[in-house]
Amino acid sequence: MNHDPNCLFCKIVQGLIPSQKVYEDAEIYAFKDINPAAPVHFLIIPKKHLAMLESAEPVDAPMLGRMMELAPRLAKEQGCRPGQDGGFRLVVNNGADGGQEVYHLHLHVMGGPRPWKK
Repeated sequence: MNHDPNCLFCKIVQGLIPSQKVYEDAEIYAFKDINPAAPVHFLIIPKKHLAMLESAEPVDAPMLGRMMELAPRLAKEQGCRPGQDGGFRLVVNNGADGGQEVYHLHLHVMGGPRPWKK
């Protein structure tokens, strides 16, 4: 597996930094955000180090698709209400102009009462 020894999220995947695991398989790891912006807020990341979404290559497409497919199931498991009356938000920050702070691709999954609507 491709890891960056200086990457915070690579260290989380390797178990060097503790996290509250939500999900794990051979390619993907999900964990709760340490500074949540919503009642439900977790990150889905590839175990492979990809600095940004634009770093992904065609070979990564199935794994990226699985991240998207996992989001609704994990959101529901973490307490988001399903369906049109419930739901969740997905966010990928890409690059400095996109607000990316940790340069390891991550998908924010946020749900529950919408603090951003106040």
